[in-house]
Formats: sequence, C-alpha cells, structure tokens
Amino acid sequence: MRELSIFIDESGSDGLDAPYYILALVLHEQGNSLDSEIALYERSLRERGLPDIPVHTTPLLYRKKAYEGMDEETRKRLLSSFRVFFRHLPIRHACLTLDTKGFTTPDDVTVGMRRALVEFMFDNMVYLQGFDNIKVYYDDGQRSIARAIHEAADYALSRNAVIFRKASPADYRLGQAADYICTVELAALRYRDKQTTSTDEKFFGSRAQFKKGILKEVRAKRM
Repeated sequence: MRELSIFIDESGSDGLDAPYYILALVLHEQGNSLDSEIALYERSLRERGLPDIPVHTTPLLYRKKAYEGMDEETRKRLLSSFRVFFRHLPIRHACLTLDTKGFTTPDDVTVGMRRALVEFMFDNMVYLQGFDNIKVYYDDGQRSIARAIHEAADYALSRNAVIFRKASPADYRLGQAADYICTVELAALRYRDKQTTSTDEKFFGSRAQFKKGILKEVRAKRM
C-alpha cells in the first residue's frame, strides 16, 4: 500500500490580529525513509553542543518559551542546523496564504482556506489519487483551520482514504518543518512589504540574502 502523510501548521489566529493567515502542508511519501536525515541532524546537534529540542521557529527568533534562556548565537546555530536538515528532507510542500483584510469572523477564514485547500487538491488530484491512504496531521490549534481541512478533504478526496491524526508539531520533525515553512513565508511577505524587523535581518540577512538563501531553499521543495 502507498501511504502519504501530510503535516499541517499555520501562522495566524482566529482572532484575526495578523494581516495574513498562512497554511503550510508538508507531504511525505511513507516509502521514503527519514531515518538517515534525522540521524544526521541529531548527530549534528550533538557535535555542535546544541540541545535536541523541538524546533518552534517564531519563539526561537524572538527568544520565547523554550528559548528564553538562550543567547542569540545559540539560537542562530539551532536555526542553521534545522535549515540543513530541511534542505535534505525527501518532502514536497505547499503554502496557502490568505490576506485577512476582508475577513471579519473565523467563519470567513474557514471559507477562504477551504477554497484554497480544495483548489490545491484538485490541482494535484492525479498525484493524491496515487496513494491508498492519506494521513493528515494537525494539532487542531485553530478551529477555523481544523474545519477547513476536514471539509476540504471530505469534499475533494475519498473519505475512506483519508485518516486524520491530532498531532502537535513538537512530536514530529515534519510538523516542525511545516512550522519552519510558515515562518519563512511570513518573513517573505514582510520583506516584500518592506516591513521587516530587526530580528528578521539578524537571522535572515538582507532581502537579497534572504531570497537567495533560505527562501530559495524552501521554495525549491514546493509542489
């Protein structure tokens, strides 16, 4: 049986307090083992004297939560190690972005993201239909997004082929990859809109450096 895993993470909230709502989908064919990539990543952390903790990119950038006691250099090295890990992962991904200016309620988010998800599924239907099972991993962190995912999958895909799993990104490396994509794509919007922060420039560099480096690497794996 051919199985596909889809790990999903979002940037934005149902409070609509951010200008964009971003949804990242990381697609992994179960026949492609991740064992060697994970082993190399974990060895790299050990050799560099870095903690093996779940990567949560926004708190890492802003020294929040698990990164509160870490200096800037350590956080930069953690991000660098994960960047190399991401570059070697045998995955593909999609990133769906909504401009929230016209939204007034979480229901608006559900409708907009459901439409974007259905369009993505229809555009890639031949590929998706090549799998016997599709496992969707999402932590149900935002109610509007959880509804959109379920409704889109029920509409566009065979209900018998889709299995939903509630999973925190902290529990899965590919969930952390989805989180990483959200952060990078949100930074891309800030660079585009000339609204970058000093933190963006510390960790990602100038606009040209960002586009030629991290952003290019992330988008190389886009479907």
